[in-house]
Amino acid sequence: MTEDKSPFMHFFSIRDIRQEGKVEHTLSDIILITICAVLSGHDTWKGISDYGRKQRDFLLRFGFSGKASPSADTIARVMGTISTKALQKAFIEWMKSCHELTDGEVVAIDGKTLRGSYNRATDQAAIHMVNAFATANGVCLGQSKVNSKTNEITEIPKLLELLDISGCLITIDAMGCQRKIAQKIINKNADYLLAVKANQGKLDKAFDNYYRPSMLQSFDGDSYSSQEKSHGRLETRCALINTDLSVLGDLAYDWPELKTMGIMVSVRQEGKHADESDISVRYYISSKALTAKELHDATRSHWLIESMHWQLDVGLKEDACRIRVDDRAEVFARIRQMVLNLLKQEKSFKAGIQRKRMMCAMDQEYLATVLGSLS
Repeated sequence: MTEDKSPFMHFFSIRDIRQEGKVEHTLSDIILITICAVLSGHDTWKGISDYGRKQRDFLLRFGFSGKASPSADTIARVMGTISTKALQKAFIEWMKSCHELTDGEVVAIDGKTLRGSYNRATDQAAIHMVNAFATANGVCLGQSKVNSKTNEITEIPKLLELLDISGCLITIDAMGCQRKIAQKIINKNADYLLAVKANQGKLDKAFDNYYRPSMLQSFDGDSYSSQEKSHGRLETRCALINTDLSVLGDLAYDWPELKTMGIMVSVRQEGKHADESDISVRYYISSKALTAKELHDATRSHWLIESMHWQLDVGLKEDACRIRVDDRAEVFARIRQMVLNLLKQEKSFKAGIQRKRMMCAMDQEYLATVLGSLS
C-alpha cells in the first residue's frame, strides 16, 4: 500500500523526554494513533489503544512504525510527558503552514473552561484555555492555558505574541479591554476591536454620557442596521460609528492608535407587541477606521467562537472528559482542537461533527481525506 504523507510532521518533531533505551513505542506512533482514534470517535485512553490494535494497516499509510499498539496506560503516561509548550508551538506552526489569514480577517480571542478537568478530591481547579479563532474559515489558530495564579489578561498577550496576525482585526470581549493588550495587537501590525464594560469605568461612563436612544432614529455619523427572524423571534441590530473622539476627552489618548467608537444596539422581539422586546447596548473601541457595517459584521463574527466551544462540548465531549492527571488534560485539549479543525475543514461530507467522526470510524478513505484537509 502506498504510504500517504503525514499531515502532522510538526507534531512528530516534538522531543521525547523518555530514556532512549527504554522506549518501546515512539512518540510519533502514539500521537498518530491518538489523533486518528479521536477522529474516529474514541475519547478514552482504552478506546485509543483499541483503535491502534485494530487499525494497524491504515496507520502504516501515515508513518506508523508497525509495532504492536501500546497499552492504554502507556499512551496515557507518554501523553502526560509531552511538553505542553512544545505542543502549543507545534500546533501554531501547523496552522501557519496550512492556513493563511487574509487581510482584514476577524480573529476572535476568547476563553473556555474544561469543566471535566476539575478534581474535587485533590482540589485541582478546572483548566481554562484561551483560544484564537479565525472566523472566516472557522478554525482555531492557537491555544494558551491560563495559569491558575493568573487570568486571561495575562495570557492573551502571550498567545498573541506566538501568532502571525498581521493585517487582521482582533476582537476580544470586555475582559481583554486592556491597554497592554491593545498595544500588543498594534505591535503585531494588527488592529483591535475591544468590548467596553465596567472594568474600564471611566471609558464606560464616557460612552454612557455620549449615547442616547434617540440616535437610533437620527444619527449624524455612519450607521447600519439589519433584521433577522427565526424561531418566532425578530432581532434588529443597529451599528453606530463615531470618529469624533473629542467626546472621550483625555481618555482618547490612553488607547494606542484609537480611531473609532462603536455602539451596537440589539432589539429582540419575542412576541407581536413592542413591550415584549429585549434591548441590549454594547460599546466598542477600535484602532481601525471601521464603517458601521464592518462593526456590525465583526461583532457578529466574534460570537462564532462560541459555536466552536459548543462543538467541542457536544461533538467532542470536552466537558464530559475526566482526564485530569498531570498535563494530560491540556495535551488532550489540544488534540481535540486539532481534530475539530480537521473535521471542520473537510467539506465533501455535509454533516455535524459527531456524524463526521462516525464516518471516520466506518470509512478509512474518508478518514484519510479528513487527515489531509489541513495539510
